[in-house]
Amino acid sequence: MSISEATVWQKLKDRNIELGPVAQQVGSDFDHWKLARDGSDVAWLVLDRENESTNTLSEEVMEELSEVLDVLEKKRPKALVLRSAKPGGFAAGADIRDFRGVRDARQIEERMKEAHRILDRLANTSYPTLAVVHGHCLGGGLELALACDHRIAITGATFGLPEVLLGLHPGLGGTYRLPALIDPLEAMTIMLTGKTVHDRKAKKLGLVDAVIEERHVDKAVADFAAGGLARHEKKASGFASGWKERLLGLGPARNMAAKRMRAEVEKRASRDHYPAPYALIDLWEQGDGDMERAQKAEIRSFAQLLSGEVAQNLIRVFFLREKLKAMAKGQSDIAHVHVIGAGTMGGDIAAWCASRGLKVSLSDLDPKAIAAAVGRASKFYDKKLHSGIARRDALDLLMPDFNGVGVANADIVIEAVAEKSEVKKALYSELARKMKPGAILATNTSSIPLEELRESAPAAERFVGVHFFNPVTRMELVEVVRHDQVSEETLKRVQAFCGDISRLPALVKSAPGFLVNRALFPYLAEAFVLIDEGVAKETIDRAAEKFGMPMGPVELADRVGLDICMEVARMLQNADSERPLPPVPEWLEKHVANGETGRKAGRGLYSYDQKGQPKKQASGSDDSEDLSALADRMILPMLNTLVACLRRGVVEDEETIDGAMIFGTGFAPFTGGPMHYARTRGVGEIVAKLATLQEKYGQRFMPDEGWSRLKPDAQD
Repeated sequence: MSISEATVWQKLKDRNIELGPVAQQVGSDFDHWKLARDGSDVAWLVLDRENESTNTLSEEVMEELSEVLDVLEKKRPKALVLRSAKPGGFAAGADIRDFRGVRDARQIEERMKEAHRILDRLANTSYPTLAVVHGHCLGGGLELALACDHRIAITGATFGLPEVLLGLHPGLGGTYRLPALIDPLEAMTIMLTGKTVHDRKAKKLGLVDAVIEERHVDKAVADFAAGGLARHEKKASGFASGWKERLLGLGPARNMAAKRMRAEVEKRASRDHYPAPYALIDLWEQGDGDMERAQKAEIRSFAQLLSGEVAQNLIRVFFLREKLKAMAKGQSDIAHVHVIGAGTMGGDIAAWCASRGLKVSLSDLDPKAIAAAVGRASKFYDKKLHSGIARRDALDLLMPDFNGVGVANADIVIEAVAEKSEVKKALYSELARKMKPGAILATNTSSIPLEELRESAPAAERFVGVHFFNPVTRMELVEVVRHDQVSEETLKRVQAFCGDISRLPALVKSAPGFLVNRALFPYLAEAFVLIDEGVAKETIDRAAEKFGMPMGPVELADRVGLDICMEVARMLQNADSERPLPPVPEWLEKHVANGETGRKAGRGLYSYDQKGQPKKQASGSDDSEDLSALADRMILPMLNTLVACLRRGVVEDEETIDGAMIFGTGFAPFTGGPMHYARTRGVGEIVAKLATLQEKYGQRFMPDEGWSRLKPDAQD
């Protein structure tokens, strides 16, 4: 049953969206679009996808848009205004569900041709068109807006073409319409990075004509309908008219710019792992200004990418994220967060929570640590928050608490002190006298089983693990760690709290190292063994990076901190009696004893420059087979441990494992996650390789019995 027009108008009225004096409803009873004309003969077309919280451009939505254009063609309006009825924004892009599992490139091309035909109709209407955008306007949503003559942003709107994050590039005209509208190099940066552009930047680039408050929409539309905004010409050339655009229309300059783009992309991703940005650069470089040819090339390239393994795996990752996000729904009833420990993790947890609008108090025994944490927070806010008001509000919410008085009023107390049981237990005994009734105590321990800590906690049923990952401001995962005495209410509140602060909760059972660190440390430990065997650190890191890891294990150990690595490695050494980790190397202990704890100290396994970049020795090219063999020695123990965690009930299912490892460690997203990678490569092959490594290197490679228990239908 379709949503009535009255319901849509009421939604808009509730949000103070001005539609003008609506004189009549016209057209068919559409499910996803609502159409009206006001007293000035301006048509208002409102997108409100039925039974969905967010607008996406499904095939059905696009088909209805074509029907709407048919209606308007019969009685042409003075102008057409596009809006959204969804509170969150204009449109989030295509419906990714339509993309999943599609492998027929020809079928994809035909579907895309039809979608282009519909947007081309909108782009070539005889009456002027205006998109009024609030909230997010992403992917296909932005391509819909680009097909309009003009765009006006409501304050706070964001724009982006993030298809590259799905292993794709824009497929509804974005690859040629955006470079035709704004500086083509800026357009390529938006598409190659997938990052969003805030309202003021969009205005500066020329992506939108104006940025206004919601209350001024009615006047802006009236001015537009009266010809206040000069209509953009339909450019056949495909390029805007600036000097840079004219220069880049010349072959040599265009080729040089494309070469530089590829060089920048190669610093972050190889063509084998992520072909989409390279395909996008190819499209732009080969473009000659003919829009029709550009459209055909975009459709063909998009279809080839979408039908490929990488895009399908990255689409899988999208749904892994959605699954974890769904776990974060509900009410946390957490308004005040108190963080104890102003070191790197605690300080950054506090800064992040304040940036998401929560009241935060931060305490530490060392006042200098609190001051340093607030200083880091200020720099982060300056870099990431786009308005002075937002930066001011975040700093106002982050309260240095030198006496720890915030504990008494906090809804959740997050402990982020030294990774030592005795230190944490002593603190908990003190907190029992200070925390208010019903408050949650959460530990950010990265490896200590909660059973060791809960006896000292004020209330075991409200004691839980919230394991953030470093750097807190970038890593999306939070392991929510349960034990057998924690209440379901506490778990639900903490998962909802993760949603409040835009983080992804993965529910895991208390066990040494939980899930992510339990699987990560066999990977790091094998890298340490390779160093003992005389393999160069740089070669070890290259092997992992060639596999697809965001950084190698040696650099990762420095990033985590060698002192933390040593403590966690000692705790996990005998966590698996069948496959004990190698002993902590003496050289690692010496590094820590000398204060060479990694990147934070300026020296660890690598030395670091003033920008915090490791100083690596250059060497000749490595044999690909040798690097692959080294990668197996590090990656396969990780997979083996994950299967053991699944068998032991540390984690509920393979999808949670894949999501946790991707969003917590950066495990090669293009593989679809470690378990998906194992199934794609073949469980039998993985087990056989582990057995070979066991015979050559020892018991730590013994295949876990869980491999034989994997359900054959878990592959998707």
